[in-house]
Amino acid sequence: MRPAAGKLIRKRATVTALVAALLCHAGSNAGAADIDALYRSDAIVTGTGEANRAIGFRECLREVLVKLSGDPMITEAPRFAAAEAKAGSFVSTFSYRDRLEGIPIHDEQGTHDRPHDLTCRYHPATLDPLLAELGRKPWLSPRPAIAVWLAVKDQKRRFVLTRDSSESPYMADSLEAAAKPLALSTVLPDAATVTARKPALDTLPQADPAQLFSPVTQTDGDVRLIGTLVWSDAARGWIAQWQMDAGGKRYRWQLSGISFDDAFRNAMRGAARILSGNGAP
Repeated sequence: MRPAAGKLIRKRATVTALVAALLCHAGSNAGAADIDALYRSDAIVTGTGEANRAIGFRECLREVLVKLSGDPMITEAPRFAAAEAKAGSFVSTFSYRDRLEGIPIHDEQGTHDRPHDLTCRYHPATLDPLLAELGRKPWLSPRPAIAVWLAVKDQKRRFVLTRDSSESPYMADSLEAAAKPLALSTVLPDAATVTARKPALDTLPQADPAQLFSPVTQTDGDVRLIGTLVWSDAARGWIAQWQMDAGGKRYRWQLSGISFDDAFRNAMRGAARILSGNGAP
């Protein structure tokens, strides 16, 4: 009995060690996958010809440098234009996906007119020196999830954007779409939390985050972004105000005369610039 029990214990120990090794390997692969995503970008091009590919290479370089550095202002660096002119030289590999795949050509247009997703992949050994030349560095630490409290006032209503309300689902989708190119994620409060907190919608950007985020809701996001989005008129569009605390500082910025899509892009770009250590929005 004892030898059999010993064998069983050793077998269990071996299985436990194997499972731990597999979990560790899976975690390391997940981290590698995240890093790989930072060195990859996409652009929509018309066809696969060389001229359109060159346009796509420039768009992909812009996207990957902004995402990798976390700084949207990198495209205004003095040496960026020279780098963009030879964008293809930084690409390691590229591939296409036909956006109309499975749909046959149905008119006089040829295959060169069909829209494609161009995916460019870059090696750190190639892209990191370019970042340094542009005065930036890779932002490789895990990107924080951003908890967003946003009060919206349109022509008819006032509401806080939530993840489980039908007030304005297209705004939630737009916010998520604005975060994706920067490898960021956002978390909206649920309706019950908003009801419990009863935020003052007119003064939300100046609110103390401690009044909005309880210990329970803090687990939903690593950092907090608070704002208001107010419709002015057809001439001025939306007026957006944002507030974020990071590194012991409170940052506030605003933009007007924009669409709400632009407002969310401005919010995520400002947040990325702050969190990556590249400065104020």
